[in-house]
Amino acid sequence: MLRVHFTNEDIGRVRVAAAPDPMWEIVNSFQALVTGRNPLMFGDWRRRVRQRLPPACKLLGPLLPPLGYFPDFLTPDLGGTFDLDHAVGTVLDTPRSTMHAHLAELAAARSRTRPLPPVFRSLADGSPEALSQLGAALHTYHRNALAPFWPRMRAQLETDLAVRARAVLGGGTDGLLGGFRPVLRWRPPVLEADYPVERDVWLRGRGLLLQPSFFCVRTPVTLATDEPVPVLVYPIQHTLGWARERGTGLGSLIGGTRAAILEGAVSGRTTGELACRLGVSAAAVSQHTAVLRRCGLLLSVRRGKHVLHTITPAGLDLLGGRPGVPVGG
Repeated sequence: MLRVHFTNEDIGRVRVAAAPDPMWEIVNSFQALVTGRNPLMFGDWRRRVRQRLPPACKLLGPLLPPLGYFPDFLTPDLGGTFDLDHAVGTVLDTPRSTMHAHLAELAAARSRTRPLPPVFRSLADGSPEALSQLGAALHTYHRNALAPFWPRMRAQLETDLAVRARAVLGGGTDGLLGGFRPVLRWRPPVLEADYPVERDVWLRGRGLLLQPSFFCVRTPVTLATDEPVPVLVYPIQHTLGWARERGTGLGSLIGGTRAAILEGAVSGRTTGELACRLGVSAAAVSQHTAVLRRCGLLLSVRRGKHVLHTITPAGLDLLGGRPGVPVGG
């Protein structure tokens, strides 16, 4: 059981991260890849990723065991900037003393029959070559295991954020914390969750950052060390078939850009947001959305200076099957 203890000061310092954290997704997805857990939700993704994962990613295996401790320096505070290059750079800039301590803890947690490979001693010593290998492994893994699926993951994560925002508007912090059942249970002033071990976290006025994660499964995750602002990573709800291969066929039918617009509109986006997401002009997006709208695949509504585009049931069918009822992580 995990118990997070709040003071009155902490209640006013609860935040939900505005975007997925690339390092948490790397960590959680790699563990999901190795363990084979939740085949219904991640089976399609796992099969596709295992076919394309380069050997360089093997370096992550000893760092991210399927159970137990992994080095906290792999999930640093990104200061609200959730860019992959910034995230990997922050990891590689970890102070040598911190990296050494975390790797020593990892080595102690492993059995004597599975010592850490020599490269990790070089990493603990701050070797530029070892740091370069780690950076390459993180980038390579993300490029092959996460980037091809990122728009679909991001759409479901943003749906979760919209749910949390509505909870805050309707009930403040109590409404937010009470809306995570059954994953989290809010019994003021304690937030409880099922957990592999007995653990109590005392916030003591530091507040709490709630970080949604696509690949967090069943139970939340917390950092092992005390941070200035504690982080609680929680699982979101998923849509069955999210990793199903469908982009190529749909792209051949309606064009790659229009297929990407449909995927982007699952959670609702403005013309400008779609243009930024796809790397095309707003004018080009407007032309494509007009076609999709005439075909009954998209609904567009003006909101002040912006036009919000959302996908229709027919559009969802075309994406490869209606999502149906969300399934808890």
